[in-house]
Amino acid sequence: MTSASPAEVLFWVCLLLGFYPYVGYPLSVAFVRLVRSRPVGFQPITPSVTIVISAYNEAAHIEATVRNKLEQDYPRELLQVMVASDGSTDATDALLRKLAHEDSRVTFFRQEPRSGKTAALNRLVERATGEIVVFSDANSMYRPDTVRKLVMAFADPAVGYVTGRMLYVDPQGSVVGDGCTAYMRYENALRQAETRVGSVVGVDGGVDAVRRALYRPMNADQLPDLVLPLNVVEQRHRVVFAPEAVLEEETLSSDSAEYQMRVRVALRAFWALSDKRALLNPLKYPMFSWQLASHKLLRYLSFVPLTVAAFMNWWLLPRGWPYGLLAAGQAVAAVLGLIAALGPTRLRGFGPARYVYYFVLLNWASAVAFSRFLRGEKQVLWQPRTG
Repeated sequence: MTSASPAEVLFWVCLLLGFYPYVGYPLSVAFVRLVRSRPVGFQPITPSVTIVISAYNEAAHIEATVRNKLEQDYPRELLQVMVASDGSTDATDALLRKLAHEDSRVTFFRQEPRSGKTAALNRLVERATGEIVVFSDANSMYRPDTVRKLVMAFADPAVGYVTGRMLYVDPQGSVVGDGCTAYMRYENALRQAETRVGSVVGVDGGVDAVRRALYRPMNADQLPDLVLPLNVVEQRHRVVFAPEAVLEEETLSSDSAEYQMRVRVALRAFWALSDKRALLNPLKYPMFSWQLASHKLLRYLSFVPLTVAAFMNWWLLPRGWPYGLLAAGQAVAAVLGLIAALGPTRLRGFGPARYVYYFVLLNWASAVAFSRFLRGEKQVLWQPRTG
């Protein structure tokens, strides 16, 4: 039996490292959960709540979104809705003015000049009066009991931040839409497991809540969905998942829109990880540093070892049947991805093809974002979800 060559060792290391964030890490969390479970003390409570929304040119959605929040099954006198119009140029301001006139629980201000979502959230929370601040996107539609379910976790004094369950709705049955819904099912299952071992790593931002006393203002270029929970962990409080607090949102059906969104999120995530690199110190944060490195850092960088392994696989074909089998798997995956991208409609609906395509899209977006990160590029402003 011949020993493995250095090239073979490198190949297997890259292959395992590339898939570890997607497979190895969830399995590891499941194992840790069996030996070290930390349940959350969910209890019915009704603290005062301020729901904050940052909006830019959201005339198509903002009225329905605000009314959805006002109609929550929550004590009327304990619920406040605050909206920042970030330099909107459509009818967003007029609609918000009408809503504020109709219901005293609604307040809004115009952020001028346009400064981005993070700056708007800083100003909103500064004005908030609720003990708990809930973050909603301008097109986020909650179920009637979402706020009530979201705040239940704060009955546990160790909890500082709570994220709900995002359910993507894909009415058009698009390729990226189906991939996105599958990806969110995977993420939600992982967050539920992470909650049982300590804290969730990263949230969606559209159905989240924080103790106002724990909020720390962020730089305008920082990604709230990642930096804010990390700030809470730094203050030695838990970030947990509340699966019964549900947000329903339509997926993007356009490949280019989904890709651009993923590039933007990945770019800001790289900067967030750089800013909060102290949390990667295993001596100070033994459990969370492993979670953060696995769930975020290694996942966003997984395109590097996966690409190296993919090329080395073909070079190693003469070394034995395992490499031939893996090369055949690559070929099948390539065909499936091409079917999802370019094939006829009846074939593009094939589930495995959609998932392969979305996996490639995610990793390509991360690669592009990483190249922009290395060039020092930052993104502060955003566009409403379209497509």
